[in-house]
Amino acid sequence: MDHTDIKIRAVSVLDAEDLLRIYAPYVIKTAVTFEYEAPSVQEFANRISRTLEKYPYIAACCGKEIVGYAYAGPFQQRPAYDWTAETSIYVDESQKGMGIGKKLYQALEKILSAQNILNVCACIAYPPAEDEFLTKSSAAFHFHMGYRFVGEFHQCGYKFGRWYNMVWMEKHIGPHPEHQPPVIAFDKIRNDIPWQN
Repeated sequence: MDHTDIKIRAVSVLDAEDLLRIYAPYVIKTAVTFEYEAPSVQEFANRISRTLEKYPYIAACCGKEIVGYAYAGPFQQRPAYDWTAETSIYVDESQKGMGIGKKLYQALEKILSAQNILNVCACIAYPPAEDEFLTKSSAAFHFHMGYRFVGEFHQCGYKFGRWYNMVWMEKHIGPHPEHQPPVIAFDKIRNDIPWQN
């Protein structure tokens, strides 16, 4: 697959089945996500719809095939947290290490900045010792993308008969003025900035 032709575009609920094809193996075979069972296509479509009410949900495509996706969501629900978003990313298992994740996160940050969001954070499953279900590669990827480690919860996730840790990582993507303009919904700015390629 020629990864020089990767294009980034917005996701719709019609992409739910293709995205679930990427996500389900992470649920079934890894501790990257602490879900025990893969959601149905309808539940996945509902998640996409809820996210798009305010935040970006984007996909990396090689031709017509989706090879990865990323999205943002609220860090916390109270209004003082509006300028911070939590990010998530999943790349097709067979396409890792090809720069897809980097392209997705670069596009995601452009969008979030245009929305007046200043901070991004990631909640990452983290093994006390690497095993067949979980490595430290997600934390390493986020570090490579400019995130910094800010905290670790120990033995807080139980999956496959094992206890896993969880780490928080954060990145500032904009200055923090005294008077910050309100956050703009993704739908209001999606066509106004050059985030797609």
